[in-house]
Amino acid sequence: MGAEEVVGPSSLLDEEEFISHIRKELDNGKLPADVASNLEELYYNYRNAVLQNGDPNAYEVMLSNMMTLFDRVLLDVQNPFNFPPYHKALREPFDYYMFGQNYIRPLVDFRNSYVGNISLFHDIEENLHQGHNVVLMSNHQSEADPAIIALLLEKTNPWISENIVYVAGDRVVTDPLCKPFSMGRNLICVYSKKHMNDFPELIEMKRRSNTRSLKEMALLLRGGSQLIWIAPSGGRDRPNPSSGEWYPAPFDSSAVDNMRRLLEHAGVPGHIYPLSLLCYEVMPPPQQVEKEIGEQRVISFHGAGLSVTEEINYGDITAHTKNADEGRELFTNTLYNSVVNQYNVLKSAIFRDRGAAVSNNVISLSQPWR
Repeated sequence: MGAEEVVGPSSLLDEEEFISHIRKELDNGKLPADVASNLEELYYNYRNAVLQNGDPNAYEVMLSNMMTLFDRVLLDVQNPFNFPPYHKALREPFDYYMFGQNYIRPLVDFRNSYVGNISLFHDIEENLHQGHNVVLMSNHQSEADPAIIALLLEKTNPWISENIVYVAGDRVVTDPLCKPFSMGRNLICVYSKKHMNDFPELIEMKRRSNTRSLKEMALLLRGGSQLIWIAPSGGRDRPNPSSGEWYPAPFDSSAVDNMRRLLEHAGVPGHIYPLSLLCYEVMPPPQQVEKEIGEQRVISFHGAGLSVTEEINYGDITAHTKNADEGRELFTNTLYNSVVNQYNVLKSAIFRDRGAAVSNNVISLSQPWR
């Protein structure tokens, strides 16, 4: 599964030594050329972003975080960690969860970040403690989404932050720079439909793997008290090609319906909530969906937003539909429209500097860490 001895530049003191250590491990054959190049590029992008946050200790925090990431990447290259279909966050002997939190924290401008309907997160947590299952149907903005969700809730709902299970695509469990962050999250590992046909010779393997993951999900849900995050779009949001505006990618009704059926067949009460995330500026994905692993990571210091609205009940929404297909589409569109509406409120608060004043009778924005 992977060794746990500490390797890498833990005792290094400055930027020059850090970069030289990357190059030394490359020359020694311990780091592949593409990983070394991506790590060096990430260092400069991360440094420039963190130094924008105004913290007098920003440089030391940045360098420490990058040194820790280097340790973890080098360790995994030498002894790769293989993710099972259901992966539980690794908290010891090295705490990968806190590593991810500490790495992303200096990138979030909390002064310009907001949570919508914080009271509903308390309701969700109460449902979970009663043995119910909860599914969050969400848009997906960046590789940093899990850390940002956890950071925005860590003061008020640390149990949610640490126990949420993410339905994750294969890229975050195979990319060498992403794996250490994924190791700190609870994951159900699946192959996204968007990448299912990238390499025809792997299609059957991917399908079998997804079947195993669905079985693991069903087992989890039967036990109750599970909080599952899923992006039914099958990938990260991208900007509108004509306007350049970012928006939540449309939901796939089959993904929504499969998740709903798993929840209903679990044998314990289940709830579905629409969740909206706005955080693409922190770590935006490439403009286009890419086949290859190892994307360029553009990073910035920016505000972020998270919002949830009331549970949406399938039976209530589809009571007057004519058939199952119409019901699936209506339920999916209802969830998606809620996510878009919340997203637009968060966008007004964060990008148009209107703050919590944009709250309305459906979405109440606050900064619960203050």
